[in-house]
Amino acid sequence: MAQRPAQRPAPEPERASRRSQIIIGVIVGLIVGLVISLFSGFWLWLAAGAAVGLAFGSFIKPPLK
Repeated sequence: MAQRPAQRPAPEPERASRRSQIIIGVIVGLIVGLVISLFSGFWLWLAAGAAVGLAFGSFIKPPLK
């Protein structure tokens, strides 16, 4: 049986790029939540948008330099 070549671990993104991606995700989520809350008249869409932006910013890997 043939052996597999050793796999190198995936390079990790820098902390600063991950932090900036989370901040950008929260800001975009706040903007989307604000727009939805203005159309619907329900202010809790603002908090829901921030939560979705935070989740999206933390799950997606930032690009490597």
